[in-house]
Formats: sequence, C-alpha cells, structure tokens
Amino acid sequence: MKIAVIGASGMMGSKIARILERDGFDITRASTSTGVNAYTGEGVERALSGADVVIDVTNTGSFGETDTLDFFRKTSGNLLSAAKASGVTHYLALSVVAVDRLVENDYFRAKLVQENLIRASGLPFTIARSTQMFEFFNGIVDASAVDETESAFCSCPTDSCRRSGWRDYQLGDREAVELNC
Repeated sequence: MKIAVIGASGMMGSKIARILERDGFDITRASTSTGVNAYTGEGVERALSGADVVIDVTNTGSFGETDTLDFFRKTSGNLLSAAKASGVTHYLALSVVAVDRLVENDYFRAKLVQENLIRASGLPFTIARSTQMFEFFNGIVDASAVDETESAFCSCPTDSCRRSGWRDYQLGDREAVELNC
C-alpha cells in the first residue's frame, strides 16, 4: 500500500511518516521541503500519483481568521482534487477535538471548514479529531514573550515535573498543576 503523507516535515507528519516507514509501508513524504506546496498546488499531483491513501496533516503557522480559513480552503481544495484525479481510495485528515463546538475560535472554524470540504468530496475519508498536543506548549510560551529578548518562564511546582523536564508529566492527572507564567 502506498501512502502519501502531506505535511511530512512537520511535527506530526514527520512522526507519522517515520512510524509508517518502520512498519514497512511505501511512503511518499510530501511537504514544501520536498517541493510539494499544498497551498499553491505545486507538486501535489506528482506526490499523490499512485497513492492509495492520503494522510493530510497540513497546518498553518497563522491563527488569524482570514489567513487560516484561506489556507485550509486552498490546501483542502488542491489536495482533494488531486486525490480524486489520482484514484486515492481513502483520505485521512488530522483535526482537533471540539472544532464543531468552539466556532468562536478562528482556527477551529477553519478546521471545521476543512472537515466539511473533505466530507463533501465524495472520497472515502476518516477525520481523526485529536486533542491539542502538548508538544505545542513551548511555542505557546514563546509566543507570550514580553519582547524579542525575553521569553516567558513557566515554573512547574512539583518535583516530578521538574525532573521530567515536562516530557513525561501528565497534565490533567490527579495532581493539580499551576503554571506560573
């Protein structure tokens, strides 16, 4: 089975591609770093040629309403069109839990538009809604910096958290955690 991972150089895509390759699947890694631009459509047909399955983990660095909505509309349109033309038999996309309930959030609203485009495409599909990954935590903290030279510092109040360096700490577990940012 040939699988095209779109967004394969990103946080989630690189991990997905690595696991699938390890498990013996024939993978096409598609991202801007490999000459595939899902937003403009450049290289998309080539990347999906012969693919049985598409895994769409594309994402945008912008969270503004216009940019995010435009990004997901264009990338989804380009990917879905190429998937149909290439004879893809299944389209899997990563989304976010509760996008249909948090429509006040521009990013979630744009993800919901992406989901609806996939549903309306006529392709067999799976939309995997995942909770937000704590891998984004450092980016959120960095984005809250006071200025360019000073980044926010969050201290973890528990010894286990300090020892783990946040990698293995269970946020939302029985122990209450306060972030002092």
